[in-house]
Amino acid sequence: MSAMAHEPLTQEEILLEGFLALGTPEGFRAELIEGEILVTPPPDGEHEDYISLIVEQVFARSAARMQFSGNKGLKVPRGGLCVRNHVIPDGTFAPRELRLFREAESWMPCEGVSMVVEVTSTKPDRDREAKRHCYASGGIPIYLLVDREKSSVTLFNEPERADYRESVMIPFGKSIDLPAPFSFTLETADFL
Repeated sequence: MSAMAHEPLTQEEILLEGFLALGTPEGFRAELIEGEILVTPPPDGEHEDYISLIVEQVFARSAARMQFSGNKGLKVPRGGLCVRNHVIPDGTFAPRELRLFREAESWMPCEGVSMVVEVTSTKPDRDREAKRHCYASGGIPIYLLVDREKSSVTLFNEPERADYRESVMIPFGKSIDLPAPFSFTLETADFL
C-alpha cells in the first residue's frame, strides 16, 4: 500500500504556521490580523497609564469580580472580515470564577471573555476597525476603545457577526456606563 498523500497547505495555513513560529524581541507583540503579521513595540507610558486607570476602576467598582490580563493572546474564529486572526488586546477581562487564564495556552479562545480594551497607538485605524471586527466575530460582549488621537472613549457592545450593534462615544473627562457584568460608571476625568 502506498502512503497516503497529504493535501498541500493553503497560503493561509502557511502564513499561520509562520506566524506561530515567529520569535519576537522581548516586549514586542506579534499579531495576525486579517492576513497581515503585525509586530508592535512595547507601549509608551501614557498608553499604560490609561490601562492602569481602567483596571483600577474595574477592580474597585465592578459588580462582578474580574481577572485581568494585559498580554493574553486570543484566537478569533473565522467569520465576517476575520480569517484565523490571533489578536493580543491591551487588556482582557474575564469573570474570576471562570479562571480562564490559569489553564490557557499562549493563544486562547474568546469564550468567557467579558471585555477587551484597546488604547490606540501608532496605527489607530487597526484598533478602530480591524480589531473591533475581530472582537465582535469572537463574540466578546464589550469592546472598550481609548482613542488618544480623538481624546475619546468608545464602548462597543452587543456583538453581531463581525461588528457591534451598539456604540457610545464620550470625550475624555466624561463618564460612561459599563453594562453587566461590570455594571458601574467608568470615570475618565483622569484621562485628561
